[in-house]
Amino acid sequence: MSSHSGSAAGFQPYISPDQSPPEFTLKAIVLGIFFGIFFGAATVYLALRAGLTVSASVPIAVLSIAFFKRFGKSTILENNMVQTIGSAGESVAAGVVFTMPALLFLAGGDAFFRYPTIFVLSVVGGTLGVLFMIPLRRALIVKEHGNLRYPEGVACADVLIAGERGGDLARMVFKGVGVAMLYKFLYGIIGLWRETATWFRTDKNGRIPDATLSSDVTPEYLGLGYIIGPRIAGELASGGVLSWLALIPLISIFVSDGRIVQDLKNLGFTDAWMAGHSHAEWIYRAYVRYIGAGAVACAGVMTLIKTLPTIVSAFRESVKSFGGAAEAAGTRRTERDLGMGIVVAGSLALALIITVLPRFPHGPFPGSLIMGLLVVLFGFFFVTVSSRIVGIIGTSSNPISGMTIATVMATCVVFVAMGRTGDVYQSVALCVGALVCVAAANAGATSQDLKTGYLVGATPRRQQIGFIIGVATSALVIGGTLFLLDRTYREAGMAHGIGGAQLAAPQATLMATIIKGLLAQNLPWAPVLVGVFLAFMAQMAGAHALSWAVGAYLPLSTTFPIFIGGMIKGLVDRVSKQKEESELSSGMLFSTGLVAGGSLGGVLIALVAFVGDFFLKMEHPTILEKLDLGSTFYPEFKAGVAGDVLCGAVFAVLCLLLYRNARKKLEA
Repeated sequence: MSSHSGSAAGFQPYISPDQSPPEFTLKAIVLGIFFGIFFGAATVYLALRAGLTVSASVPIAVLSIAFFKRFGKSTILENNMVQTIGSAGESVAAGVVFTMPALLFLAGGDAFFRYPTIFVLSVVGGTLGVLFMIPLRRALIVKEHGNLRYPEGVACADVLIAGERGGDLARMVFKGVGVAMLYKFLYGIIGLWRETATWFRTDKNGRIPDATLSSDVTPEYLGLGYIIGPRIAGELASGGVLSWLALIPLISIFVSDGRIVQDLKNLGFTDAWMAGHSHAEWIYRAYVRYIGAGAVACAGVMTLIKTLPTIVSAFRESVKSFGGAAEAAGTRRTERDLGMGIVVAGSLALALIITVLPRFPHGPFPGSLIMGLLVVLFGFFFVTVSSRIVGIIGTSSNPISGMTIATVMATCVVFVAMGRTGDVYQSVALCVGALVCVAAANAGATSQDLKTGYLVGATPRRQQIGFIIGVATSALVIGGTLFLLDRTYREAGMAHGIGGAQLAAPQATLMATIIKGLLAQNLPWAPVLVGVFLAFMAQMAGAHALSWAVGAYLPLSTTFPIFIGGMIKGLVDRVSKQKEESELSSGMLFSTGLVAGGSLGGVLIALVAFVGDFFLKMEHPTILEKLDLGSTFYPEFKAGVAGDVLCGAVFAVLCLLLYRNARKKLEA
């Protein structure tokens, strides 16, 4: 087994550069594309609902090993190629979902919220992330070997090298996927219980008015809480507790209904929408959502400032070693990258395409060239930063949101200085931020995968081509999944499901808030500034301000099950007397299965609803209403307090399954 530490000079990968086992094969490409589509669709669902994602590389490596052990032989380099292609779907989907839904909240942006726009943005942003990373590979992956840890990349290499354990590892992932999908089928398709249980609720005339404590009893949130751990899960939930059990009741006491209704109408909400939603939801939409957005913006900027020394150092060191890296490149298999000609020509061509493409938000030509210039400048800078930072703190802690906020704000400042403050430039500013967000997210994932390849002895050039294939193929389904979910989760009186209670899309809402505030000066600054100072408070109290702020924005029903998952993780750690759990532990793998299975189950439920609406023309009742056995045979039980108890009971069973599987020891 190769060493993961030490200098690059004496390093020997697991597969020698002199060997050339099968690597870039058709079966590896096809399986990688499948996993890219699978995890890309699941990431769209999870990022829209909870504003969070999980890394896909390790689960894909585990599943690839298991698949090829059952259905044919494979080399370690083929399994590495599968996870390289497959992980592109997760990173591109995250970048798209965190930004592009903001088009729905911008002036004139709805016209650009189309499948071709999102597809082009996904492909261009993802490919730029790969191309910009190529000249940095030797500087960061090879020269800095032993200094930059790249934790997910090393963990994935461990999985691949210990491939003989893949069956046990994969069984735990598959078990989690199976449990989650069965659970989603029982409540999401045949409706045996509700998705959301309400434990506590008061009306606007109560002793503490409009207080709500509810929980989505879903497997994906439970698994996500276990993965992120008790501290982050607790910070997320504490933000929700402040919003739904403190701020909303406080506003309900002191703000009149007339003022709330008027503010809602100023924000575009209709009488029909208000008639179908609770008084607490009115207050959330009118005020608390903007408090949360202000908190997220402030926390993102603080995160960026905290990492500024690392950012400056990363960029300086990467540029310093840029020239030397090209000179040091040899002709051995493990040293072959895509050529600089492809990098330069491809980057310029993509930047030019987005400035002239019809029906794409770029403004009139030749003024649109400024968009391409900003994408290249900000893109290369933050790709460099992202590629180095993930080597230090890992992909999960990469401050992509802070980088995107900085890009959006800088772009808006440039546009204001140039006098470009019309409505059309709101969408242009968002697309600059979106392209940089996708590029930076994908560059972080590319860096981890290239580190994995460096350790196992893969060919960088083939990995880079594989990543571009993964970007292009996963982009085919990312936009479709986005529109499918937007249509399925649309509430009464609302034109879109995105931005509603089911698909909160916190990061996208934040981007729209920043752009409107800077370009159109159309922002309710009072609640936004309240959120800013609350984020300062959280940071001063020692919390991770960004985690807390996202929790303050999201519904408490979303963060509460995440909190429960985190508490189970804390309990397992206490009982096992361990401080840190490996990504290859039974608990982490089972939780990854819960997240993947639950998220995919949510997409499949949306697909069933779409088939019923579009093909079967079932409107009253819809196909899901027709299949809902609970509402057919025991409607009062399901809708009442007994239904809440039933939700709690089945969720407790799911929690017990997670705990028991997390306590199991995997056989070597």
